[in-house]
Amino acid sequence: MKIFNKITITLILAVTCFTLKAQQAPMYTHYMYNTLVVNPAYAGSRDALTVTALHRSQWVGFEGAPLTQTLTIHAPLRNEHIGLGLFVMNDKIGPVNFSSVTANFAYIMKVSRKAKLTLGLSAGANMIQANLNTISLDQQNDPAFLNNINNKVSPDFGFGAYYSRERFYAGLSTPNLIENNYTSSNDGNTLAGKNQRHYFFIAGTMLKINNNLSFKPTTLIKVTAGAPIQADITASFIMMEKFLLGAMFRSGDATGALVGFDISQQFHIGYSYDWSYGLSTATYNQGSHELLLRYDFMLNNKKQIHTPRYF
Repeated sequence: MKIFNKITITLILAVTCFTLKAQQAPMYTHYMYNTLVVNPAYAGSRDALTVTALHRSQWVGFEGAPLTQTLTIHAPLRNEHIGLGLFVMNDKIGPVNFSSVTANFAYIMKVSRKAKLTLGLSAGANMIQANLNTISLDQQNDPAFLNNINNKVSPDFGFGAYYSRERFYAGLSTPNLIENNYTSSNDGNTLAGKNQRHYFFIAGTMLKINNNLSFKPTTLIKVTAGAPIQADITASFIMMEKFLLGAMFRSGDATGALVGFDISQQFHIGYSYDWSYGLSTATYNQGSHELLLRYDFMLNNKKQIHTPRYF
């Protein structure tokens, strides 16, 4: 068999990722700011209507590489025991486009004067579009790739638990309980796949070094069947409660850096760059870039956020 060019390799991997038992969930270097995407219990955890937008360009310069966008909105209700949220995601890899819209419900319980335990549920819909007949193949008439997957819609549900204090949090979740199947058939030749269930553990803390400097370590651990456990470990320094400078390590995959700035108490902007040292594709790309914007709209009954929200 002749050697495929890098475009073809990327597209084939993008399609067959649905048949392999491997991690399929998008990755985020800013997972500590994009928490609602992985844990529905995070909804309403801030004293504000919080809107967060993220864009990730992975493996820049590698044709067909992943492009991911998320938008999350969440807030507590007036009784402060209920949090509601919504997130929208679009993830494109080569000829495959995966979109989802998910609503989140969280019940917030005070377990002590300074600590809360929240249980969350999510429900939504996923849609996949795979233009399989656009792929450049070694065998051009391979029947398994002649039919597209056209706007296949499937339901999804999730569950999460989130424990938080002013300077610490930890959570467990599985945001996609339903393992949906996707197929493309042609004259008995079928390209089939299954969306694997993922489990997430998140944790982080804020350690005050002095009045102008704090240390913020965080982690996200992903577990799914048929793939190694993957851990993101991030160490960030917060200067003057405005500037963030950090480094990240993703096991078996990438290392990188983050920077962030609080333009105001309500508005945060962040950028990250990571390089996939563990993949052969690293030779053919210029790394991955991520941009994040988060804004806290003050609720009617609160003129300001009285205590800093570190997470």
